[in-house]
Amino acid sequence: MTRIVLPGDVAATPRREVLISGASIAGPALAYWLDRHGFAVTVVEKASALRGGGYPIDVRGTALEVVERMGILPRLREAHIDLRRLTFLGADGGEIASIDPHTVTGGVAGRDIEVRRGDLTDALYTAVRDDVEFLFDDSIDTLDQSSGHGVDVTFRGGGSRTFDMVIGADGVHSRTREFLFGPEEQFHRYLGYCFAGFTMRNTFGLSDELMMWNTPGRAAALYAVGNDEVHAFLNFARPEPPYDAFRDLQAQRDLVTDAFADAGWEVPGMLAALRDADDLFFDAVSQIRMPRWSSGRVALVGDAAYAPSFLTGQGSSLALVGAYMLAGSLADRDHGAGFAAYEHSTRDFVTANQDLVGKGDAALFPTTARALEQRNAMLRRLSAQSASPAAPAAPSASSASSASSASSEAGRPAHSALTLPEFRGS
Repeated sequence: MTRIVLPGDVAATPRREVLISGASIAGPALAYWLDRHGFAVTVVEKASALRGGGYPIDVRGTALEVVERMGILPRLREAHIDLRRLTFLGADGGEIASIDPHTVTGGVAGRDIEVRRGDLTDALYTAVRDDVEFLFDDSIDTLDQSSGHGVDVTFRGGGSRTFDMVIGADGVHSRTREFLFGPEEQFHRYLGYCFAGFTMRNTFGLSDELMMWNTPGRAAALYAVGNDEVHAFLNFARPEPPYDAFRDLQAQRDLVTDAFADAGWEVPGMLAALRDADDLFFDAVSQIRMPRWSSGRVALVGDAAYAPSFLTGQGSSLALVGAYMLAGSLADRDHGAGFAAYEHSTRDFVTANQDLVGKGDAALFPTTARALEQRNAMLRRLSAQSASPAAPAAPSASSASSASSASSEAGRPAHSALTLPEFRGS
């Protein structure tokens, strides 16, 4: 177990002690804001160190204001990936359309940020590492709230402590959520796809661009960030989630290989790289939807409570906003009132972003030949529009999803539908 403890000022009155499980995005962001509000914070993370690199993620809308208030926006702007082009290909590898990325994402050029996941997690950790306690290579083994005066926690690495509150920021497959509410399946909303992501050598001459090949129900993409490596991505429709494969690496490789066995373009080379990839990430495309995010002195934040799926592009942004809202809601309240205020103020924003996509209707991953042709026709119109600035505006690719117009009553897009309140200490 790696333990990092940094002494701080001793307050005249005992500070409320909070344990956060998870040191990816929601966890360190929450630690930062809780520390600002006067809490004594410990973060436990099962990995032995922060994970570097990683696939590109978006920070946009309300989340941009969160990172600006944290003081890390300039650092993220320096790390911003300036994706220049999205190129869509047909079954034979021929070009369907080449368009500006913001046309598809609905983002704002020059404002929204795309960075490697590791760049964001490192910026968050750096912002808070001197002020809170981090326990790496460890995790929660048991939680017990029966005393009524706190949460008794035992750790996998040994030892036990009592905290005033525990927050699960441990992702889609959260153990904290399982401790609290039971098996994941009751909150897991499967969206009809599975995906695999990994890195491979850039032998394609790509730079700061993404190429995507589609046939009905299948997509293969190469995302070049720089020149040396590409992020490979394989997505396929499947009626039911393959639960048996989630903890079996070879079963994951076999499942993906079978799904793309007869695929063309660069897919055979991608499958060969998949077999040897040491950074393979496989999962179902899904959401977590819960009727409540807390029980007693334990609450959830980020993907553990309300994963929106990568199809929305909003997972990291929801984690950042949720962390800010949870910490601020607890600043002047006890745990019960604070958790209730957090849900009341944040749920509509979360729901609007989760509703950006429904089961099987992701605009970029059509599951039928007819839907694929409709998407391709739309992409051709968008490509023609970008080549002719005087042409009337066409809908973005993201608006092809049935719920993509979800917004606040004020008509703002979902990712900007929450105005951040000013909390004491923020």
